[in-house]
Amino acid sequence: MIGAMDLKAGIVIRLEGGLYVVIERQHVKPGKGGAFVRIKLRHVVTGAVLDKTFRGNEKFDDVRLERTPMQFLYESGDEYHFMNNSTYDQVMLTKEFLGDAVNFLKESTTIQVLMHDGNPVTFELPTFVELEITETDPGMKGDTAAGGTKPAKLESGAVVQVPLFIQQGEVIKVDTRTGTYVERVS
Repeated sequence: MIGAMDLKAGIVIRLEGGLYVVIERQHVKPGKGGAFVRIKLRHVVTGAVLDKTFRGNEKFDDVRLERTPMQFLYESGDEYHFMNNSTYDQVMLTKEFLGDAVNFLKESTTIQVLMHDGNPVTFELPTFVELEITETDPGMKGDTAAGGTKPAKLESGAVVQVPLFIQQGEVIKVDTRTGTYVERVS
């Protein structure tokens, strides 16, 4: 059990039947009455954010999530197979569970899977991934970095906007948080 006054950013608690991670915490001590804590929480699975206020003496179940690095092996329909890097156990995650992250997965990409009681709860992609461009319009002479953008299809199936000078077959770095082009990889 953990008290409301002990909550800090990053701590995971069980609340209303779900798992929530503390994003922000604000301790308030009014002139009259007891102190209380305003907390901004994010649901671990859905990502929904909510604000709650708790009295200082309230207690919560402290939840420990195990962070496990897992390597993407292959895709089979709507199933994505991953291998635990230390035990070599394999785990299957569905396309529904992974959501838009499937656009940035290629074989041997390592992601962090957060487990609770041996079950995957959520995951974290690497911040940047390097992917090869499989399809894009050819660049023209004189195209520069400041000249505009064009769509490019990546080896993972994602489509991102890239500068006009980028060619098919080149490898680019993509920010997985926003799905945007960062730079060309030499």
